[in-house]
Amino acid sequence: MNKLEIVKKACEDRLGSDIKVLEIGSKTTIADYFVIVTGNSVQHTKALANEIEDKIEKAGYEVLRNEGFRDATWILMDLGEIIVHIFTEEQREFYDIEKLWD
Repeated sequence: MNKLEIVKKACEDRLGSDIKVLEIGSKTTIADYFVIVTGNSVQHTKALANEIEDKIEKAGYEVLRNEGFRDATWILMDLGEIIVHIFTEEQREFYDIEKLWD
């Protein structure tokens, strides 16, 4: 299973909602993909992030950087070629990064 599939499966396993994968490699050099997922609470966003980290590390990959765990309304995970954005519903609507990268 590749890294992108692992991330998507982890989001599904922890019941993340509205999982979107944006292919951004042709628009920027920061990553090839954004994975965007919504959690229904701060605790849920943390659980999603922990599940992704656990599955990524078990597969032999590493999380290069995490940000946003303190407030946990928008957690960003840098996996190299994949950047994961885990939002609460309110933050996802406010920032609307899908529209920015469309």
